[in-house]
Amino acid sequence: MRKTRSNAPIDRRKFFSAVAVAGAAAAIPSGAGAADAGPDAAAAPPPAPPAPPRGATPPSAAQLAADVGAPAADVSVTGAIAAGASCGSDFMVDVIKSVGIDFIFSNPGSSFLGLHESIVNYGRNKAPEFITCMHEESAVAMANGYYKAALRPAASLCHSTVGLQHAAMALYNAWCDRVPMVTILGNTLDLTKRMGGNDWRHSAQDPVAMVRDFTKWDDQPTTLQGFAESFVHGYKIACTPPMEPVAIVADSELQELEVPDRSALKVPRYSPSLPPQGDANALREAAKWLVAAERPVIIVDRLARTPEGMRRLVELAEALAAPVIDLASRQNMPTMHPLCQNAQSRQLISGADVILGLEVTDFWGQVNQVNRNDKSSRLRIKPDARTITIDVNDLYMKSNYQDFQRYAPVDLSISGDGEASLPALIEAVRAAMSSERRAALAPRLERFRVLHAQAWEASRQAAAFGWDASPVSTARLCMELWQAIRNEDWALVSVGASEGFVSNWPHRLWNFDRHYQYLGVGAGGGVGYGLPAAVGAALANKALGRFSVNIQCDGDFMYANGALWTAAHHRVPLLTVMHNNRGYGQETMLVQGLANRRNRGIDTALIGTEINDPPINYAKLAEGMGVWSAGPITDPSQLASALKRAVEVVKKGQPALVDVVTQTR
Repeated sequence: MRKTRSNAPIDRRKFFSAVAVAGAAAAIPSGAGAADAGPDAAAAPPPAPPAPPRGATPPSAAQLAADVGAPAADVSVTGAIAAGASCGSDFMVDVIKSVGIDFIFSNPGSSFLGLHESIVNYGRNKAPEFITCMHEESAVAMANGYYKAALRPAASLCHSTVGLQHAAMALYNAWCDRVPMVTILGNTLDLTKRMGGNDWRHSAQDPVAMVRDFTKWDDQPTTLQGFAESFVHGYKIACTPPMEPVAIVADSELQELEVPDRSALKVPRYSPSLPPQGDANALREAAKWLVAAERPVIIVDRLARTPEGMRRLVELAEALAAPVIDLASRQNMPTMHPLCQNAQSRQLISGADVILGLEVTDFWGQVNQVNRNDKSSRLRIKPDARTITIDVNDLYMKSNYQDFQRYAPVDLSISGDGEASLPALIEAVRAAMSSERRAALAPRLERFRVLHAQAWEASRQAAAFGWDASPVSTARLCMELWQAIRNEDWALVSVGASEGFVSNWPHRLWNFDRHYQYLGVGAGGGVGYGLPAAVGAALANKALGRFSVNIQCDGDFMYANGALWTAAHHRVPLLTVMHNNRGYGQETMLVQGLANRRNRGIDTALIGTEINDPPINYAKLAEGMGVWSAGPITDPSQLASALKRAVEVVKKGQPALVDVVTQTR
C-alpha cells in the first residue's frame, strides 16, 4: 500500500468512500441539521437559488480549460503509482498477449477496471484490442463468431456477478457449439476491500459457480503468478478437443496491486496439445467395412475446422464413392460436389448398409425417427446396418445440461478428433481398396452425379414459386442476395437460429466450396446469437479480406441490436439482410400445430408470437446507430438495387443493413 505525502497510510477504496460522504455532507446547508429543523421542516419547500447578479463575469478561458481538460496526475492520492512503475493488471496483459489473443470483447465494468486501463494504455490497445459491446451476452457471442471465422480464440471481460449472468446464455451457446474462448471475470474476493453497496452485490465467493456446468474449466487465482499459470493453462484446455469455453477470475486487488519488481513474475510458455487421433487398428477396421459396403453413407457435423478438413472429407468420399450428408454445423462438404447429397438424406440413411458418423453430436437422432405427437421413436436404418462413429464426444462430458444428446449404441465407436483422424482413415481405405473394387465403384459415383443435378433443378424450380409476391419470399431474398455477393470472397457468417427459418435456400442453391463460407448457428438454440456472432465473425474476416453477410431474423435481432453500434464504432464491414417476417415464425407454427391437434383452430396463434402493431422499422434502428440502411422493402423488384448499394458500402469498410419484409419461411 502506498502512502500519501504526509506518510499516513490511507486505503484507496476508503478514500473514495470518504470523498463521497464529504460531498453529500457539503450539499446540506449550514444550520439545517435534523435536530434543529423542527417537525415541519420536511414539508417546507427548498429555498430558491439566488439569482445571478446582472453583468456577472463569465468564466475565463483558464477556468473553462480546467473544467473540461484532462485532469493532471495526482500522486498524492493513495493507490497512485509512480510514472514508469508496473501494476498487476499490466502483468495480466502480458500474459494475455503471450497466447496471441487479438481481441477482448466487453461491456465496461468497474470490477475489471485495472485490466481495462492496462489494455488501452500499457498494452496500447493492440493484441488485444478492446472491442466495446453494448451487452455481455453480445460480447461472448462476438467471441464465438470470431473464433469460427478466424480459428483463433478471443476473450471477453465480464463485470463480476451481474455481468456473468448476462453472459451466461452466450456461454451456453459456445459450450454447445464446441467453441474455445476465455471469459475473464472481475471479482473482489477480500471482503475488507469492498466499498459497500454494489461492490458487495457484485462480488462472490465462487462467482463462476453459475456457469460451471457449461464451461470446460475455471479458476480463481489468488496471486499474480497464479493468474499467469491459470490463464495459459485454461487457454490450452479450451483449445484441446473437445473445444469449449473456460473462465478465469481476475481479482480486482490483484489488478490494482503495484509491482515494484517484475523479475519474480514469469509468463509461462504456451505449449498447445495436438488433437487426438483415433486408434490405428480401429480405423483400419472401419476402412474394411466402408470399402466392402454397397451403400455406405457418411454423416458429418462439426468436422471441418480448417481447409484441410474439407479437402480430406472430399478425398474420403471420392475414394469410397460414398454420399455425404452434411448437417452443416460447419461447412464440411462443397455443396456443388455430386457426393453432397443432403436432399436425399432420408432415403440414403434408411437404405445404408454402413454409416460413418464424423463428429456428429446427435448420432442417435440421425438413425432414429421420433413421432412429435406421441414422442415414440423407431429405428430409421436397416436392422443389419453397421454403424461407425469417430468423434471426441465421450472424451469430456458433463451431466447437468443435456447437450450430449441420447445415447447411441454403435458397432464401432472410435474416440478421436474427426479431422485429425481423416488422414489415417483415408490411408487405410486406399490400402484396403483393390483395383477391381475401385473400378466397380465408378457407376455409383455417376448415379450420385445425376441425383445431385436433379435435386438442384428441383430446388431451382421450387424457388420460382411466389417470386414476385409481397411480402418477399425467402427464396427470392436468398437468391437476390446470392446474386449480389457471388463474385466476392464471401462468407455467410450467421443465419438466425436456424437456416431452416429461410427454408435452407442458401444450402439448396448457393455454391459453398470453402470451409469458412458457413459458420453454423447458435448451437444452444439461444435467441440473440445471430447479430453479435456475425459482428465477431466479420471482425475476423475484415483482416482476412472476406466479405461477410448475415441473414438476420427479426426476433433474434431485437435481443441484441446494440451489436450494430459495435459494428459501426469499430468499422466492421458486415452486410446484414433482415428476414423481417414480423413474428416468431417457429413458435407461431408450433402453437398452430398444437391447437389443431386439440381441435381449437389456429385463429389465435399470433397472440404472443407476432412482432407487429406497431411493426418495427429495422432500417431506422440501424440508421440511428450509424449504420447505412435501406428499407423496409416490401416490393421484391426493389431488392436487387438495394443490395447492390449495400454491397458497395460494405466493400468500403462499413456495415450496412437491408430491411426486407418477408414471408414466414
